[in-house]
Amino acid sequence: MTGDGRRRSLLRRHRDFRLLWCGETAGKFGASVTGVAMPLVAVSELHASTFQIGLLSAASWAPWLVMGLPAGVWVDRLPRRTVMLAAAAVSLVLFTAVPAAAWAGRLSTGLQLAVALLTGTAAVFFQTAYTAYLPDLLSPADQPEGNAKLHGSASAAQIAGLGSGGLFAQLAGAANGMLANAATFLVSLLCLGRIRHRETPADRAGRGADRALRREIGEGLRLVARDRWLRTLTLYGATSNLALMGYQSILVAFLVREVGLAPGTVGGLVAAAGGGGVVGAFAARRVAARVGTARAMILFELGLPVLALLIPLTGTGAGMLCYAVGGFGVSAGVVAGNVIKSGFQQHYCPPELLGRITASAAVLNYGTIPVGALLAGVLGTAVGLRPAMWITTAGVPLAALVLLFSPVGRVRDLPTTRRPADPAPAPAPAPAPGTTAAPA
Repeated sequence: MTGDGRRRSLLRRHRDFRLLWCGETAGKFGASVTGVAMPLVAVSELHASTFQIGLLSAASWAPWLVMGLPAGVWVDRLPRRTVMLAAAAVSLVLFTAVPAAAWAGRLSTGLQLAVALLTGTAAVFFQTAYTAYLPDLLSPADQPEGNAKLHGSASAAQIAGLGSGGLFAQLAGAANGMLANAATFLVSLLCLGRIRHRETPADRAGRGADRALRREIGEGLRLVARDRWLRTLTLYGATSNLALMGYQSILVAFLVREVGLAPGTVGGLVAAAGGGGVVGAFAARRVAARVGTARAMILFELGLPVLALLIPLTGTGAGMLCYAVGGFGVSAGVVAGNVIKSGFQQHYCPPELLGRITASAAVLNYGTIPVGALLAGVLGTAVGLRPAMWITTAGVPLAALVLLFSPVGRVRDLPTTRRPADPAPAPAPAPAPGTTAAPA
């Protein structure tokens, strides 16, 4: 506490959170560099087709469909910080391989796809472990501030990374931009390794070594499927990500080939649009406190993303403002919605099942991302890049209708009561937490 009774910032008073924050921020910066550099490598150095660019984006997210559910179980069984360290180390090696292959003259689309698949697999484990680790590191009272700071800094890092990715590509070559991502995973490893906090040991009662993996997976799936709140947010995430990745996977090709922008300009423009994420992260808590968490989610996920319809109008000169404004609105809405959703899950879900619940929801949330990328690639090839952008961006605000016509649209606040997990679910389990909650 300070002398006037106000609590000091979490970054100032919590050393381990500060280290986690530094490592995660560095990782988001590197991932954003890669988000621009990888498709620029495909477009400018390998002359990939629109479909191949969409396939590259799909490969980064496809591991969620295969590994998402078992990863959730393994994360609940293993020390989560150890899982994060291993995933960061694997990503460090793999992202270094791209510029190394370019220097040796052996860079190919096949190698890019392999790196995307393997680093995507590492990301499945890292993200699942990270989501489940944060509530153990922070007290419930500190979690809202922690979520806002992590999402806000991630958005700021993404802005810097997107701009840097285009600049690196223009000055040093797109493949060399991947070195920035490799370096950030080294920073992440160093930060995670210095965290002193040791997790609360998982409760193994009734979960011996002979328990089938599929039964533990089933626990997470049942909680998500039977709970009206988790089910709604998962369905929304799936439909939203289908549209978001649809336009984002062909965005670089659209801005370079259709609009005619240089790589450095592309990076700067995408970075400017990403500034909405910072605004959204820091506005989320204030707006939610004023109007309620459920109403704030509707506002952020439906109201702001309507601006996505400006993106297909992007042109040269003043026409670039169409993407800047449209992308800013989408970024602000998505990040603010994620802040609210993260706080809800951390308070509402049973801690001992948080890894499985997170992974079960993520399989659907992220599983539609490769589908959206592939569909956008097919659309871009069949009807052209600009018509494909119209179709995919229209889906961004339309996806929020899932929230509007669900229990979320009928209440002021999302529930905050943490319900105990069923310790040993029977073949016909009881209703999952939240199924008896009545709408307002």
